[in-house]
Amino acid sequence: MTYTTHADLGGQRGHGAVVPEDESERFHEPWEPTALALVLAMGATGSWNIDMSRAARETLPDYERLSYYRIWLAGLEKLMLERAQVFPDELQAGRMLHPPATVRRVLRAQDVAAALAKGSPTLRDTGPAASFTIGQRVRTRAHAVAHHTRLPGYVRGKVGTVERLHGSHVFADAHAQALGEQPEPLYTVVFDGVELWGTTAQAGLKVSVDAWQSYLEAA
Repeated sequence: MTYTTHADLGGQRGHGAVVPEDESERFHEPWEPTALALVLAMGATGSWNIDMSRAARETLPDYERLSYYRIWLAGLEKLMLERAQVFPDELQAGRMLHPPATVRRVLRAQDVAAALAKGSPTLRDTGPAASFTIGQRVRTRAHAVAHHTRLPGYVRGKVGTVERLHGSHVFADAHAQALGEQPEPLYTVVFDGVELWGTTAQAGLKVSVDAWQSYLEAA
């Protein structure tokens, strides 16, 4: 089955201007807090990991036309349908019609605050040694991949400079495919705008991208 992401829109033209919103306005419709709660509660069951959920969202064919929380809700429905935790007739009816599926964990109301405060840290103390150093010129992987990746399309095959080394982190590409965490060094790489978009780039523009070691080679 072909893997197609519909979320890799960065650097593309034709999507209109980016209009910042008031950071205090967290929701736009009354159902959105419930959608957020459902996604967090099901994520806490351990039925999938965060990178699997990102993969489910980005492969939604109508991704670009959906609002933020509609993407979250549609991704949740997709994940649950794949695992027989919900069925099409239940989504149509808006209520349970079949016995509930067994899950590994249940997030209780009294545990929500602590779970949110803890988060899901990805830093690990295992993995290969760092291959690149701060200040080194590197080139990103040029080819597309048939799975979830955190490397934006607009930086593929481009040359930048390592600015920071963040230690070893869970490798999202492997994690999304249920191949384990496979932690490896994570870097911040800085690119000149001209390198990314040629002479049409704004003068002095710099773009920082966090990139795993597997994405990079010495330039």
